[in-house]
Amino acid sequence: MKISVECCAGHRGEREPLAFTFGARRFEVHEILDRWLHPAHRYFKVRVDDGRAFILRHDEPTGDWEIAGLVGPEGTVRSPGATWH
Repeated sequence: MKISVECCAGHRGEREPLAFTFGARRFEVHEILDRWLHPAHRYFKVRVDDGRAFILRHDEPTGDWEIAGLVGPEGTVRSPGATWH
């Protein structure tokens, strides 16, 4: 599910998320918990302003961002089809 992401230049000049908008809700990224590369994408595990952790996926060639998962309080990853309140 595509999202709109506000970015800044990271420690190597690569784009890193500062905030993202999903539907009508804007989430401010308070911390990047992890980041990793895949041959086709870059991933970021972020903690947002309400304490939840999301996994964001960035497709560098197209510039598209997507929510790849929501990490629950027990550390489980829920699919993007789940209802988020």
